[in-house]
Amino acid sequence: MPKPELMTFFEELHGPRVTLRPYRPDDAPQVFAAATESLAEIRPWLPWADLYAQPDGMDELRAFLIRSQAEWLLRENFNAALIRTEDGTFLGGIGLHPRNWKLPAFEIGYWQRTSATGHGYMSEAVRTLTDYTFAVLGAQRITIRCDARNDRSAAIPRRLGFVAEGCQRHLEPGPTPADPPRDILVFSLIPSDPRWPE
Repeated sequence: MPKPELMTFFEELHGPRVTLRPYRPDDAPQVFAAATESLAEIRPWLPWADLYAQPDGMDELRAFLIRSQAEWLLRENFNAALIRTEDGTFLGGIGLHPRNWKLPAFEIGYWQRTSATGHGYMSEAVRTLTDYTFAVLGAQRITIRCDARNDRSAAIPRRLGFVAEGCQRHLEPGPTPADPPRDILVFSLIPSDPRWPE
């Protein structure tokens, strides 16, 4: 396996309707609008959501976008903007997170703005990124994890044929100190698994 820092990664990745590309600092207004629009829906699942509701939320976001660029260059994380190809609308975020370069193994995470749900954009994005990760990066394992109560998020790996490996109980803290610990569902694909069931 070559050193990750020397590997070439996509600048844009295209599905039938969506484009994935690295975040850029000038994405901040679109990402901020999508996150604030969707705050009520994403707050229970994503610890960072409340940062954008604070007075300095835009500064927090700009800092995240700059860190994302640096992590992409260092091959530590690949946080990407999910764009509707036909009109350039920002739909959400998707990330490919290396978990073991020696295997190699990766995890995919995602979030979607409320107004874009129900159209299959995220399923398309996850399928596109999964195909790339197996074909180009030689992945031996791709994982998706989500809160056990997050039915919308869990529906995506189920729809795409990821294997449900189980539920890790009380794995992460709740959104607030008053909330109980969160149970996390784990789904995975390996190269020999059938994919994209009809």
